Amino acid sequence: MKDTKLGERFFESTRGRIITLLRGGARTVTELTEELGLTDNAVRAHLLSLERDGLIRQSGVQPGRRKPHFSYELTVEAEHLFPKAYDALLNQLISVLKDRLPPEALDQVLREVGRSMAGGGDDSPKRKQAIEARLEKALQVLESLGGSARIEKDGDGFIIRSGSCPLAAAVSTHPEVCKLAEALVATVVGAPVRERCDREKFPRCRFEVDEVKQ
Repeated sequence: MKDTKLGERFFESTRGRIITLLRGGARTVTELTEELGLTDNAVRAHLLSLERDGLIRQSGVQPGRRKPHFSYELTVEAEHLFPKAYDALLNQLISVLKDRLPPEALDQVLREVGRSMAGGGDDSPKRKQAIEARLEKALQVLESLGGSARIEKDGDGFIIRSGSCPLAAAVSTHPEVCKLAEALVATVVGAPVRERCDREKFPRCRFEVDEVKQ
């Protein structure tokens, strides 16, 4: 969960406790009732809700004295709920690079990373697509990083705007990281892009895209 406080509240709830237990390995309803101190029906209700949300799934059957018991495990989607070390790692990496590289070199490195993430290379195939199709592809790439953006027409160009930033934890400390995202978007769109991101308390992405005539 992107909201740290929301994540903490979730893991204090019964469903959150079940998720935490299942992260340690698959468990049956019986095992969960014993560890949580709840009734079978209560545990089953929570499992049904988590299964419906795509966070857990049945992983197998274990033999029982009267009848077999289904065991449950986390899905890949559930792993996104847990805090990652990526933010701290990225911040520390940028700090080290800033100490060792002049600003111009750091800018080049970040832009190269952005182009690499976008699959940089010959952009001639991209230019054969309509600008709208290339913009949609850019949105998909940003979404894959954890962003949620939209496209707005702006005169002869376009604006890619987001109510949040997938790299917010790093951008707040190292605004240079926005250049990475700018290069990524420019590579995907195959057109000149200028980042005009809001880097205040809650960073928000904003990229101005020039429409390139075919």
